[in-house]
Amino acid sequence: MKTNLGGTGTLNAVVLQAMKTNPGGSLSPSEVVGRDALIKQLWRALEKQSVVLSAERRMGKTSIIKKMHAESAGKLTVYQDLEKVGTPREFVESIVESVEERLSTGKRVAEGFRSLLQNLHGAEVSGIKLPEVADREWKVLLVAIIKDLVAKPGGTVYFFWDELPLMLYKIQKNSGETVAMEILDTLRSLRQTYPLLRMVYTGSIGLHNVLTSLKRAGYANAPINDMKKIDVPALQLIDAENLALQLIMGENIQVADPQIIAKTIAQSVDGIAFYVQHVVDRLANWQGTIEAKTIKDIVSNYLCDAQDPLDMRYFQERIKTYYLREEVSLAYGLLDILSTETVAISFGNLANKLASRMAIHDLEAIRSMVELLQLDHYIQQNPEGNYAFRFPLIQRYWKLNRGLSH
Repeated sequence: MKTNLGGTGTLNAVVLQAMKTNPGGSLSPSEVVGRDALIKQLWRALEKQSVVLSAERRMGKTSIIKKMHAESAGKLTVYQDLEKVGTPREFVESIVESVEERLSTGKRVAEGFRSLLQNLHGAEVSGIKLPEVADREWKVLLVAIIKDLVAKPGGTVYFFWDELPLMLYKIQKNSGETVAMEILDTLRSLRQTYPLLRMVYTGSIGLHNVLTSLKRAGYANAPINDMKKIDVPALQLIDAENLALQLIMGENIQVADPQIIAKTIAQSVDGIAFYVQHVVDRLANWQGTIEAKTIKDIVSNYLCDAQDPLDMRYFQERIKTYYLREEVSLAYGLLDILSTETVAISFGNLANKLASRMAIHDLEAIRSMVELLQLDHYIQQNPEGNYAFRFPLIQRYWKLNRGLSH
């Protein structure tokens, strides 16, 4: 079912395709709404250099790179989900598997890699599973498989690596900081060696979290200073409204004014597609009249639901996982203050309010934490230099869950 919304309003002359809700599920490329301009920007950036794609969790990074991979006709692209990878050998194995799936034309596509592996192993190796020799020789094998790949005719090779920061975090824990550093340095060296090689890093934890941890262990290199950093924002409200309308149509939800309901949904969840999906999914089972107040009540109920269907608890748990123990109370203190503010406040005002709650011995530590909270997309600074939560919805949750008031 297609609808052409004409007439007045922001949704003028937009053709919409009905879709079923799928909150948290894997979306097909056609279900990724409102990202065409960003994808065009990413391809333009990739003409010149590799990219670090950053965003808060649930912003749709995975859906974006999957769409780019699926719609990359004429380009040689490799998509990998590295979430379960925890060792360098598993990393190389995953590349070999993805390359053979993507490029296989009836013969092995990595003859140089296979020959090197056979020499190291002393016997022919069949299948994807690498022998134990790969545990210590992973670097030469990684270089060999990439060399084989870029040597194939077909132009630029694009690797879309989802959850690469999480893989590095696991490798750091399993094999030590030095191995994680070597992987980052090797990947950078490969980019410098092969002009037709591109990499896209993205994941649910920020790469800066891993790099900060490695720097504490003595890592002095800058492994991504040759890569362009691009942020994935929430959807434009018009695109979030379009998404809500398509889902309302697909679920056959009867409302008096679909455009008003769609606009209310988009505004209530800050244009975040994941939350739009959840709200419409709840509407599909709603008994009774649906109006704008219904949407606001649904969102409010989500925020205080002990089952946490929106996975909001993650915003607190992440700090305990990736920040140093002595940083946690500082991060919580700053976010507690900002969650109760109705307008953005200056750094000086923020520091003074924090000093009234806890002993402050180092103003620079506060500055560093404010910067880290910005990198982790909790807060943002406006052109006047003042700070506030980046997303009002997350601010509401933080204030509610922490039991805070003015």
